[in-house]
Amino acid sequence: MTASSTTTRQRLAALRHHAPVNREDFSGQNLASTRTSQLWFTRCLFTGADLRHATLDGCSFKLCDLSGADLRGASLRGARLAGCDLRGADLRDTDLTGTVWGSVNTGTPPLGLTDVTGARFDGAILRAVRTDGVIGWPPFVDNGHA
Repeated sequence: MTASSTTTRQRLAALRHHAPVNREDFSGQNLASTRTSQLWFTRCLFTGADLRHATLDGCSFKLCDLSGADLRGASLRGARLAGCDLRGADLRDTDLTGTVWGSVNTGTPPLGLTDVTGARFDGAILRAVRTDGVIGWPPFVDNGHA
């Protein structure tokens, strides 16, 4: 993607409710404070992206790479993450209320599992979280019911 991060933020905010966003590369971009309308991200790259204080409520992330992304203080209320890579992501103080973390059947396990190995969850709100097929889920969460 060649657009500036401000233009990218504005474009994402302007997309209609449940609009698909496929195979886009947001790696390393400044998307802090981005607000979206329950977008459906598929195979998008957010590697090392700055998503601090972003509002991603109700968004769907399928087979997305969010490894090393900074999501501190973001809101992902009701979001769905399936088959995503969140290794080393910073989710401190993130509102994850009602999120669903799962897998995608790729036919080749362990591919398709969501991986949160090394992700930071300090201060995250984990109320009514559901998990299935997640690698490295924080041990302080009892089957998604914090």
